[in-house]
Amino acid sequence: MKAFTTLTSTAAPLTHHGRLMANVDTDMIIPKQFLKTTEREGLSEGLFYELKTKADGSPDPDFVLNKQAYAKAGILIAGENFGCGSSREHAPWALLDQGITCVIAPSFADIFHNNCYKNGILPIQLPFEICEQLAGQAGGANHKFTVDLQHQLITTPDGQEISFEVDPGRKANLLEGLDEIGHTLNAASAIEDFETRRKSAMPWLAAEAS
Repeated sequence: MKAFTTLTSTAAPLTHHGRLMANVDTDMIIPKQFLKTTEREGLSEGLFYELKTKADGSPDPDFVLNKQAYAKAGILIAGENFGCGSSREHAPWALLDQGITCVIAPSFADIFHNNCYKNGILPIQLPFEICEQLAGQAGGANHKFTVDLQHQLITTPDGQEISFEVDPGRKANLLEGLDEIGHTLNAASAIEDFETRRKSAMPWLAAEAS
């Protein structure tokens, strides 16, 4: 997993009729027809497929990620309850394949929120009013945001600094590029030492296991 330290990028506001979209579920993030693979590459094709394409399959020029100014956005700004619905891990995979490594929203569905950390995406929860302000400053290629995980700060294009909260353990894992398994493997030598001492102190357990 790639470490997340500092990200400087444009931000794409996910809006509908001028409002941040709420209750964006995982089927909207990546529809079911794109779930036939366990590969993580190529999933950006299905990202927000029903939003970014017209009925005839052609790109919708009004969808934010189809606009040249936001094509390389590494940050997504959305409304409440982002990532609700099914638990499909393809949702964060598709965001990553698009190049999005930070999602800012007023709230997240729990499973999606957890899956973000498992895949190197930083989900930032901020009040709705602040999310709206950030979306208002997301003016395309010349409007860059900086997300500093170490100092837990977002610097907006106009120079404002906004702090955010993050669980210390998850922060440490993101900074080091570790998921839970990687974090556990960091303690491999301590685990091996414990097993050696246990077998010496309680040899009958090893005998029973064999």
